[in-house]
Amino acid sequence: MSKTYLIAGAVALVAAAGGAFWMTRDAAQTANVSTFSTAAVAQTATDVQMVPDMVLGQAEAPIEVIEYASFTCPHCANFHETAFDQLKANYIDTGKIRFVYREVYFDKFGLWAATVARCGGEEKYFGISDIIYDTQKTWIGDGDAATIADNLKKIGLKAGLSAEAVDACMRDEDQLKAMIATYQTNATKDEINSTPSFVIDGEKYSNMSYEDFAKILDEKLAN
Repeated sequence: MSKTYLIAGAVALVAAAGGAFWMTRDAAQTANVSTFSTAAVAQTATDVQMVPDMVLGQAEAPIEVIEYASFTCPHCANFHETAFDQLKANYIDTGKIRFVYREVYFDKFGLWAATVARCGGEEKYFGISDIIYDTQKTWIGDGDAATIADNLKKIGLKAGLSAEAVDACMRDEDQLKAMIATYQTNATKDEINSTPSFVIDGEKYSNMSYEDFAKILDEKLAN
């Protein structure tokens, strides 16, 4: 993913996400860009209250860690499988770091997954995210859009959301545009060009093992 993609791809991604597709499963509608415009996406970029950061940990924690990740990224799923639980137990839950999760959208499927995760609000967000990462290969399957849509809806239902709530979230075009605009603004500002990426107290790091992560955090905590 390049900065050019971050800036130039926003409109196309919103159009491809099309809430209408979720409802009708008509693949042709995913190519309909007439309801979106560059101006509309840019205008939504300032409406960040629609897309709050998802946060774990204490506000007064001495270190802030921001993760940029995509729900369709295998490396991100691996990080959450192999490192995140230890990070949460040893650093987030103990008050050592404030953890901020920010979504990156490589494709419409990652955006759809993020929409389902956000549909449950802050209370359910990380629980739904865990299911999405744990079952990434299963819900992506062979890449068929209609199947992915159904699989993500099932994840929402499993998490306790109603079918009506998930459908409403997925066809909320203003929310979709706000999510992409917020992602575009944050990722450009922090110069994110791969996932997962981490910003630890303002310093950017690429993907790493839990052991390397812990070493960086312990060094910062000691200073």
